[in-house]
Amino acid sequence: MSTENEVLLEKGKQKNSKKVERKEGEPTPAFIGASWAALLVGVAAYLIGLYNAAMQLNEKGYYFAVLVFGLYAAVSLQKAVRDKDEGIPVTNIYYGISWFALIVSISLMGIGLFNAGSIDLSEKGFYGMSFVLSVFAAITVQKNIRDTQRARERD
Repeated sequence: MSTENEVLLEKGKQKNSKKVERKEGEPTPAFIGASWAALLVGVAAYLIGLYNAAMQLNEKGYYFAVLVFGLYAAVSLQKAVRDKDEGIPVTNIYYGISWFALIVSISLMGIGLFNAGSIDLSEKGFYGMSFVLSVFAAITVQKNIRDTQRARERD
């Protein structure tokens, strides 16, 4: 009877040994996948909406530039905040500019949508939500990349 239990225990150990172990502080594959999916869905929805919008090309360019600016500002701010938290030197001017850039990009999106007379209210909500999803997901993806790199450097 004990031999049978030992065989079952050994089989269980073999199954568990095939599992890839995460390093301490490394995000789970599910969280990484969800973050990338949110970023891709947010950006793709925003861009598809822009492509199909009945706007002039200069308006489409404005909204595209605001998206790119917002994504960059969010990632830059996340890095600056994280660097400060980890004791990595960050100048106050860079930290302030990062905050300013994110606030400006969100403000430009809000002001642009508020003043857009040719866009229906439902479309304004669509652009606003896909912008927010994209910005949040960009922060999360950057955090995951940094956490993964940090966990691998520890070993």
